[in-house]
Amino acid sequence: MLKGKKVIIFDLDGTLIDSIGVWNNIDEELIKAIGNGKIDNVDIAKQRDSKLKEYSKCEDAYQEYCKFLKEKYNSKMSATEIRELRYEIADQYLKEKVDYKPNAENILKYLRQKGFILAIASSTNDHTIEKYKKENKNIISKANFEDIFTLIYAKGSVKELKPNPEIHYKILKELDVKKEECIIIEDSLIGIEAANKAEIEVCAIYDKYSNYDREEINRLSQYQFKDFEEMLSYIKNELEEN
Repeated sequence: MLKGKKVIIFDLDGTLIDSIGVWNNIDEELIKAIGNGKIDNVDIAKQRDSKLKEYSKCEDAYQEYCKFLKEKYNSKMSATEIRELRYEIADQYLKEKVDYKPNAENILKYLRQKGFILAIASSTNDHTIEKYKKENKNIISKANFEDIFTLIYAKGSVKELKPNPEIHYKILKELDVKKEECIIIEDSLIGIEAANKAEIEVCAIYDKYSNYDREEINRLSQYQFKDFEEMLSYIKNELEEN
């Protein structure tokens, strides 16, 4: 899996950090607030992912997502007001509730120690990344982003979001590496599609919120692991037997 690799590119939400459920809670609270306390029986993660994929070529996909929420839930608030409310609701969640997935920090430290260059390629916004870097005590105490990652590219770094591979091309160029020297770690179908379009090998880490795409995720990824403990064991066996 890591033979001939120099750079390991991690997705963030749902991959390294256990945040998809948190974002579902945030969006559920948001929808109730803009929809007079009502929420339809919808898969919030699937709805959000499908809309962000649909709007990936727009100038601001999250603004379009908030516009969609306004129209769907017949809100009197503007899309901009809905987005600002989403930030307000998210603030405490991002600082206090978001944490690494079990053993994620251990695999990061191990790979760093082994000399791999680690990067983040995320579709989350730059404001959220800054929260994780500077205010989230769970992340800071276990594996501080600034100590671990050589590059961190988020939404503001690119014009088009995943499944467009622009963010991966940018990493290749910045680090001056070939696609064959990289591997991508992802949890979601849109992330794995972006890796495929960039022609970079991809490893799928399990996240329950992507179960509805599991068959396609497994088909399009070269490696699959149920958690970081299993991945770390596999990597140690691969690296240390050589």
